[in-house]
Amino acid sequence: MRNLLLGYVAGVVFFTATFSWLGSLGVLYQNFWLRGLSLLLSIYLGLNFAFWSWFIGLIAPRDFVSSWRNLQTAFLAAVAWVAHEWVRGWLFSGFGWNGLGAALHGNWPLIQITEFSGVTGLSFVIAFGNVIALATPLRLFREAQTRQVHPHFDFTLTLAGIVGLLAFGFYSVQNRPPAKVLRVAAVQANIPQHEKFEPRFSAQIFERFARLSEIALRSSPPPELLVWPETSLPDPVRDPNTESGDFVTTFAASAKTDLLLGTLDMEDRRDYNAAVLLSGATQQMQIYRKVHLVPFGEYIPLRHSFPLFAAVASKWVPGDFDAGADYTVFRVTNSDVRVAPLICFEDTVGDLARQFVLKGANLLVDVTNDAWFLRSAGSHQHLANAIFRCIETRRPMVRAANTGVTCFVNEFGRVTQMLQDETGSTFTEGVLTGEIKVPTDGQLTFYARHGELFAKLCAGITLIAISVMILVRWRRL
Repeated sequence: MRNLLLGYVAGVVFFTATFSWLGSLGVLYQNFWLRGLSLLLSIYLGLNFAFWSWFIGLIAPRDFVSSWRNLQTAFLAAVAWVAHEWVRGWLFSGFGWNGLGAALHGNWPLIQITEFSGVTGLSFVIAFGNVIALATPLRLFREAQTRQVHPHFDFTLTLAGIVGLLAFGFYSVQNRPPAKVLRVAAVQANIPQHEKFEPRFSAQIFERFARLSEIALRSSPPPELLVWPETSLPDPVRDPNTESGDFVTTFAASAKTDLLLGTLDMEDRRDYNAAVLLSGATQQMQIYRKVHLVPFGEYIPLRHSFPLFAAVASKWVPGDFDAGADYTVFRVTNSDVRVAPLICFEDTVGDLARQFVLKGANLLVDVTNDAWFLRSAGSHQHLANAIFRCIETRRPMVRAANTGVTCFVNEFGRVTQMLQDETGSTFTEGVLTGEIKVPTDGQLTFYARHGELFAKLCAGITLIAISVMILVRWRRL
C-alpha cells in the first residue's frame, strides 16, 4: 500500500507539472476550472506510476550485494516501465506524451535505437540505468559496512551497453540512404485561436496566407511543395461555394505548385478534420481525414450515454468530428515523393505514422495548430515527442504550425531548420523554406515492419513476473 501511494503521488506531481500548459485553455476561454486540466488529467495518469511503484515492491531485493540480482531487478523494473508507458499510449484513446524516452530527444546518438524499439526502448535504457545507478552506491555502502567487496559487473555491463548504443548512433548517421532533394516551404500565419473561425477576420486570414505564400514562391528556385497548417482557413476548402474554397482554388492555380493544407471537411452530414493536397498543375485534389481524434478536443467520449456530462463539456466541444478510415498517402506532382499527411497530435503516435510508411510514404508532413495553448511549453513538447517518428521510420518530417513550432527534421531526428524571429522565439509569423532529403530506396525499419513489438514483449514479461512473484508469495504463506 505504501508503494502504491508513493508512486501515485509521484505520478500526480510529474504529470501536473509537465502538462501544466493545458491550463492555457483556461486563459483562452476565460474559465477558472479549465486552468486545472493538468491536475485533472494527472489524477488518472498517476495510476501508471502507482502500478510501477507497486511492482518494484514485488521484485526489489533486500540488499544490492549481488550483481546478477541487481541486473535482474533493473531488467524487470525497466520492462515494467515500458509496459505502463505502452498501455498509457493506447488505453482510452491514449495519451503517450512525455515518456522517459522523450527526455532524450536532443541526444541524437542515443535515440537512434528507436528504429528498432520505438521510443519505449529509450525508456527502457533510462529505467535500467537508473536502477543500476541507485544500486551501486547502496552496494558500496553495504560493502563498507561488512568489509566484503565483490565484483561490480552490473555497473560495468551497464556502462558498456550505453557506450555500445552511442557507437551504434554514430554509425547510423554515417550511413544515409539514397535520397531525392525536395524544395519545401512551410507557412506559419500565427493567427490567434479566437480569430480563426470568426467571419469578421476572414479577409485578414486570406491576406496573410497570400502574402506569406508569395514570399515563399519568390524564393529561387521556388518550392515544389507549399505547406499550410491545420485548419488554415475558416471554411471547408473542398466546397467551391465558400470563400475559403474559392480562395484556395484561385491561389493554387496561380501558384502552379502543390499546396498541402489542413482544413475542415464535410460529407454526408459528417464533419472531419482533414488535410488536402491540391496540385497546382492539374488542380486535382487528394484528401486525408484524420484517423486518430483527440478526446475532449475533437469529440466527447460517450456524449450520448451521459447527457449531463456532455451538456457541460459541450460548452467547449459543441460537436464531434468523425474519424477517417484510411491512411491516405499523397503523391507530389512530378516527383516520386509520397507524403504521410499527419494532423496535429498524430505525429506523436508511432504506430499511426508507420501505417503511412507501410503504404509507401517517404516524407512525413505534420500540419498542426497549437494556438490553443497560447505561448506555453505545449508546442515545444509536441515537437519533442514528434521527432521520434522520423527515427522510427527513417523518414524526414516537415512541420507547418499555426503559431509554432514550424521546422524541418531529418531522418535522424535532428531539427535542421526552425522558424524563429530575431529574438529566437518560435511564436511568430513567417515562412520557412529549404530542401528536404527524401529517401528513395523504400527500405523499412524494424519498427516500421513490426511496430510496438518491443513494448508488447515487455508487457508480456511484466505479466509473467507478476504472476510468478504472487505465486511465490502465496506459497510462502
